[in-house]
Amino acid sequence: MENLSLFENLNSGNGVLDLACGNGRNGLLLLKNNIAVTFADNNKCALSNVDTSISALRSNNLELANAECWEVDLEQASVKPLENRCFDAVLVFNYLYRPLLPAIKQVISKAGLIFYETFTVHQTKFGRPINPDYLLKENELLDAFKDWEVIKYFEGIKTNPERAVASLVARKTSQNGAN
Repeated sequence: MENLSLFENLNSGNGVLDLACGNGRNGLLLLKNNIAVTFADNNKCALSNVDTSISALRSNNLELANAECWEVDLEQASVKPLENRCFDAVLVFNYLYRPLLPAIKQVISKAGLIFYETFTVHQTKFGRPINPDYLLKENELLDAFKDWEVIKYFEGIKTNPERAVASLVARKTSQNGAN
């Protein structure tokens, strides 16, 4: 993760949420750097893979921060899975569920960070996903965090593999509803 240095100033002890983590690639990198991570996904198999990776790291005598695997359905309308949780940062990669955006913003502590990258409507030129529910419109991600301090923003085509994405790193400020 190219923005690893940003985590050095996060010290409130709330850890990082790797949301819809899949096999946990991004969160595991943070864990290797002794940053506490909660890995959240609804896929038991993916979380089992994360747990296996954590066990492997521990068996190599690496000093690791706390790690939690949290099986959760983030899209269940009747449940507010992020309610009463607080994290210093949230990672979201290749996942979009628009109704969850306000909760993601709320769960991040004051001066906390969001790292968000997912596909845009231009992704249909390259393959999946093609469902517009999973594709950001132009500037949609930037607009969703317009009241945050934007540290880095990219919207366009990335290569290897070729894909259309919007990518944002932003900091929550006291003016935007910090906890």
